[in-house]
Amino acid sequence: MMEDRITFGIKGLDEMLSGGLIPGSVSSIIGQYGCGKTNFALYFLWSGLLNGENVIHITLEERTSRIEYYMRDKGWDISPYLGKSLTIVNLDPSDFNLAINSVKNELPELIKRKGAQRVVIDPVSLFEDLFSDDATRRREMMRFLDSLRDLHCTSLLTSEADKTNQFSSRYNLIEYLSDTVILLRYARGDEVSDIHLAIEVVKMRMSAHSREVKPFEILKESVMVYTEANVF
Repeated sequence: MMEDRITFGIKGLDEMLSGGLIPGSVSSIIGQYGCGKTNFALYFLWSGLLNGENVIHITLEERTSRIEYYMRDKGWDISPYLGKSLTIVNLDPSDFNLAINSVKNELPELIKRKGAQRVVIDPVSLFEDLFSDDATRRREMMRFLDSLRDLHCTSLLTSEADKTNQFSSRYNLIEYLSDTVILLRYARGDEVSDIHLAIEVVKMRMSAHSREVKPFEILKESVMVYTEANVF
């Protein structure tokens, strides 16, 4: 049922997710550069703000002022929400100890203090980069995602796709740990110049979901997922 779900505010995507994300779940959006991962994450937050929710955006590669600019550029008036129901935080992943402490300890406390119902981490790939070996990375990421679930917020993580395989995340890990996985990718037609953006819900625990690949378009003030169309 729609009322039991956390909506993206992107009609076609919400339809593919049987109404939206499961409350309290951890989801990831995987895609190559330019596919619109941050765009989708911002719509997820904006939908929460319009619904009267407290939301947090954790950015590991952009200044907070840039995130504010992106939101205003879509025609959204975020002024009534800034510093209140909308919290934007920039973390510097280049300082290992500081970044690890911030994500593992300070972020959960911030979520509790703000009473956040929606949390975005963009991109979680830079947090994964901090660990030197696969075993440590998997252990720490499992702990971190479980801590988000324990806070009962609905979390959305963006992840860069592997350079050689656009169907996989950089470390081929986050898609296994997430409850829901949304894949954004480029789809080429017969002609080199014929390039489309495609979206697919690869995985969704505890719910039925569309398994079709659908085209989408990023416009200045909206994202359109064309559920009635095919990629080619």
